[in-house]
Amino acid sequence: MPKVCILGLGGPKLSSQERDFFAEIDPLGFILFDRNCETPDQVRTLTTALRDISGRADAPILIDQEGGRVARLKSPNWRVAPPAAVFGDLHSADPCAAARAAWLNARLIGAELHGLGINVNCAPVLDIPVFGADPIIGDRAFSTDAATVAVLGTAYLDGLCGSGVLAVIKHIPGHGRAGVDSHLQLPRVKSLYDELSATDFAPFKAMSGRPAPQPWAMTAHVVFEAIDAEKPSTLSPSVIGDVIRGGIGFDGILISDDLSMEALSDPLAVRAREAIAAGCDLNLHCNGKLMEMQDVACSSPELSEAVRGKLALSIGALPEPEAFDAGVAVEELDVLFAKAGITSG
Repeated sequence: MPKVCILGLGGPKLSSQERDFFAEIDPLGFILFDRNCETPDQVRTLTTALRDISGRADAPILIDQEGGRVARLKSPNWRVAPPAAVFGDLHSADPCAAARAAWLNARLIGAELHGLGINVNCAPVLDIPVFGADPIIGDRAFSTDAATVAVLGTAYLDGLCGSGVLAVIKHIPGHGRAGVDSHLQLPRVKSLYDELSATDFAPFKAMSGRPAPQPWAMTAHVVFEAIDAEKPSTLSPSVIGDVIRGGIGFDGILISDDLSMEALSDPLAVRAREAIAAGCDLNLHCNGKLMEMQDVACSSPELSEAVRGKLALSIGALPEPEAFDAGVAVEELDVLFAKAGITSG
């Protein structure tokens, strides 16, 4: 039975150590980064090798292909997709065009991923940045308006799904107010619950309860002092139970953000145990360091029937993509932006 962890790897090819480690540990899935992606043929070979090791044709293989500055697949081998904020700008000029553009963009991204054997994209970002927050979210967000984020996020999810790729909404219950980058430090948010519920939590609530395939959600390494003044969301039973599962109503697969980030301070084995104990379904570890992955994997339990059922409603429910002309989609996308006088590059 696989361990409930998603692990990274060191380079564009599996080392013999990684092969042996993954075969022994049996992680549920894997995540790819720039260091793993050189050419389309190379990525396809890599994803095939990872699934051969797991013995599961539907093993989750994740990537962060948001567009803009967060894109693991880069030019010249892959399309340069715009950041999410561009679609928010278009929404201000033409809401219908913006929803169509967000769908087309996600459909194009999904088509590339599906063709590479990648079936889970860690996008879209549903965070709502506020004035004075750290720029780590910035233009990765669609808008500062919760309703706009919900509309464009829905279009994005539908576009990915149409390509046979699952979305991971992030960073639940919200990273937009963080005053520091959680890759480097632990953010603390002092806002009151009612304000958070009306703004930060709202786009995630709009995505909850969707029919299969259900998106996954990735946690925020952020302390919300009005809910739990001690623990970041990833490790907080109160945030996960009362807010994410309760107030927001998200009942799908909940994956931690990268457990190796500096926002978290305990040893990795402790982080992994606490994340699952708090209510995360899966642990994520990204840097590909074998010793660290050993700690995370050994502290992650085996897949339960409950999580298996959630996987069936997500990856197991992904449709086969319909025929799609990427060239025509790119042309339509360019026209939508040009009509509004917006530069998407």
